[in-house]
Amino acid sequence: MLTGSCHCGKASWTLEGDPGSITACNCTLCRRYGTLWAYDYEGERIALTGETASYTRSGRETSSLEILFCPSCACVLSWRGLRLQKDGRRRMAVNMRLAPPDLVADLPIDHFDGLDTFEDLPSKGRCVRDLWF
Repeated sequence: MLTGSCHCGKASWTLEGDPGSITACNCTLCRRYGTLWAYDYEGERIALTGETASYTRSGRETSSLEILFCPSCACVLSWRGLRLQKDGRRRMAVNMRLAPPDLVADLPIDHFDGLDTFEDLPSKGRCVRDLWF
């Protein structure tokens, strides 16, 4: 199980099992937050603890997700889908930058073009270690 926590320690997440590859997205939010995402579903392998605040994009008729962050230190913990999927599950991702570096250093990074095409981009063969060390 992986755990990540905000800077002040008042909010955290857990992710059970193998997180798989980590996603770096270039959308207008993710590139500003500098996040690296690992995905699953609310109430399944991902759990949040502590108080969180949320931000939903403005200027759109319907936003698809909300960003959850610590109201004390403002670290971005996760995003959560605002609509349930067809199977009744809610998609969610946690920010792997909040995990201990030595536990996630070797996880491969995938790239997602959330800015223009909304498609996966070719892998560059990099892992989290390449960004941090």
